[in-house]
Amino acid sequence: MKVHYDIEQLPKFNNSVLTIGSFDGVHLGHKSILDQLKNEAKKINGETIVITFHPHPRKIIQHEETPALLTSIDERINHFESSGIDHLVIVPFDLGFSELNADDYIEKFLVSNFNPKIIVIGFDHRFGKDRKGNYQLLNEKGEDFNYKVIEIPEKLLNDSKISSSQIRHCLLEGKVEESEELLGYPYQLAGIVIKGDQLGRKIGYPTANLLIIDTEKLIPSGGVYAVSVKIYTDETPMMKFGMMNIGYRPTVNGKERRIEVHILDFDQEIYGVKVAVELKYFIRKEIKFSGLDSLKEQLDRDKKNCIEKFKPKS
Repeated sequence: MKVHYDIEQLPKFNNSVLTIGSFDGVHLGHKSILDQLKNEAKKINGETIVITFHPHPRKIIQHEETPALLTSIDERINHFESSGIDHLVIVPFDLGFSELNADDYIEKFLVSNFNPKIIVIGFDHRFGKDRKGNYQLLNEKGEDFNYKVIEIPEKLLNDSKISSSQIRHCLLEGKVEESEELLGYPYQLAGIVIKGDQLGRKIGYPTANLLIIDTEKLIPSGGVYAVSVKIYTDETPMMKFGMMNIGYRPTVNGKERRIEVHILDFDQEIYGVKVAVELKYFIRKEIKFSGLDSLKEQLDRDKKNCIEKFKPKS
């Protein structure tokens, strides 16, 4: 897959089949759109193009806090590549772009840059200034500019019963197994290991404190999770299991939310190293204990529970 960041440097497309959207999460609902995109391209021996935006358009247009994101732009790139897309175009969304009226959006952006033969969009897709462009306008202009529009009907999208907001809700409730079913993959947090106060070492549970790389990523509900861990000490990440706590550490009167991972069967120093954790199972909510001894007893039980979760299913 080729990734394009500069609209001015795009190649000449002669037989393009494209779709447009934010695609936060690149979840199973999105995958159905990507599958249709690939099927249409195959019919005309064309190439698939996904057009997405960064930052999120709502952040620029609405001037307000937007929902936390399920995927960073790098994660979206990886998901599109694994989906078999030919070209990903990341449009730098700014106020100037948001001012394009719907007619100019079609002619000066879509047609001029991509020369589409087929455009695949959802039934509720809106575009252009004040979101005045829709399927009907795109379809009408198709006769002038020699492209066909395929609309993903409301029933098909609703039947998938998958939305980014639904996945966010699952994660904020700690329902990571449900979120994995909807996404089609485990939810991931990536961060750089930084120094903490090293309390975990005193009770036999040293942790990697994660500074999350993408500050717009959604942080799931507080509590203890069984996680898969990728440690990027080399070109090929080291794969481990672990247990992660998200929370304020009430037992030691913590004041700020932290994300700490105890990596099983691992004792290397990895300060400054990138670590990615995949949330597999929710173990329990965060609890305040009477002291470090009772906390350690609970961590022993948590560790046993995590190990049990990761045993191969017979």
